[in-house]
Amino acid sequence: REPIDQHLSVENVVNVASLLDTARTLCEKLPLLRLVQALGSPERLLAPLRFLPLTGPVAFKLTVMREQRPELFRHSLQMMLVSLFLGIKNGMSERDCVPLAAAALLHDVGVLYMAPAWRDPQNKVTGIERKHLVAHPITAMLMVRDAQVYSRAVEDAVLEHHERMDGTGYPRGLAGAQISPLGRILILAEMVAAFYEKAIDMPAQQLSLALRLNHRKFPADLVAHVLPLLQEELDPDRSQALPTGEHINAMARALVQAFQQWDGAKAEQGTVPGKDGPAAFVEGRLQSLQKALTEAGAHPNHQVQLIEQLQGDADGLAEVAFVVREALWQLESIVNSCQRRWPGVLEGAQPADLAVARWCDWVRAQASG
Repeated sequence: REPIDQHLSVENVVNVASLLDTARTLCEKLPLLRLVQALGSPERLLAPLRFLPLTGPVAFKLTVMREQRPELFRHSLQMMLVSLFLGIKNGMSERDCVPLAAAALLHDVGVLYMAPAWRDPQNKVTGIERKHLVAHPITAMLMVRDAQVYSRAVEDAVLEHHERMDGTGYPRGLAGAQISPLGRILILAEMVAAFYEKAIDMPAQQLSLALRLNHRKFPADLVAHVLPLLQEELDPDRSQALPTGEHINAMARALVQAFQQWDGAKAEQGTVPGKDGPAAFVEGRLQSLQKALTEAGAHPNHQVQLIEQLQGDADGLAEVAFVVREALWQLESIVNSCQRRWPGVLEGAQPADLAVARWCDWVRAQASG
């Protein structure tokens, strides 16, 4: 018996021609315009789309996405175009870019099966509920496999688009060479597309700092194609809309306190992190974050003094604000990853787990406050 989606049809279905039209429109706007200018012509980005295989069920899902989740459809197209830019800059032929385009376009079809609560930006989904987030690359990969027209390379890339080069991603925690070539491209393309889709101040500068601060998480050879373009885009008046004064100080103090809270929780419970388990995970991630901040010239313990020294220097304060924001986001990421891997950690059955649970509760309270 065939799946029901083999027999579904819809008017005005997404096809290669409509994808080309929408992609061409996107290429006329930032940030894709910057990529087009770097390549010299939009046709180099669009050419692989003409050979994109679209089965009836795949076209149906893309049509549902376009009509019901237009922001997700736009993200998928932008992700595809950024991926193609990275592939072309890395020397891939037009033919090799076709499976890359397919993987990027379909990477988030699994999101169509996620609960509606995930659409609400005000809804803070945490703990066990995040399993739905972790599952969406697997769902998307299975849908790609069911189409029976895409290569194993496409399946792997779709499954890997939330992995990280240092092994901190999901769903499998792959690292380095374990991640496929197409998967590595999708990892960075997802980051680039996401930054420009969020309603944030100065996305070019925030993305530049995030990539430098997280340089172990993304492929260095691909990042090298992006950073020069971001530098060109920086606005000389970029500091005008950023948090200032006491707000920056409060953010910096929260960052310092996060490290102090972890040290205090360990001491209170007599916890000595071993090689495995939640406590070892939090310890390792915090050490990595501290090292990254130090390498960026922004050690947590020096933030408050640095802000005082930079009073009157709008650009300098902007740089600090971006770094601190990214570091605070990293703290939330550590909490989410810890609870995803060890859902029972909040119960605090063991002293080491109790230290982790208290620290996670503190970080979440700061984020929601």
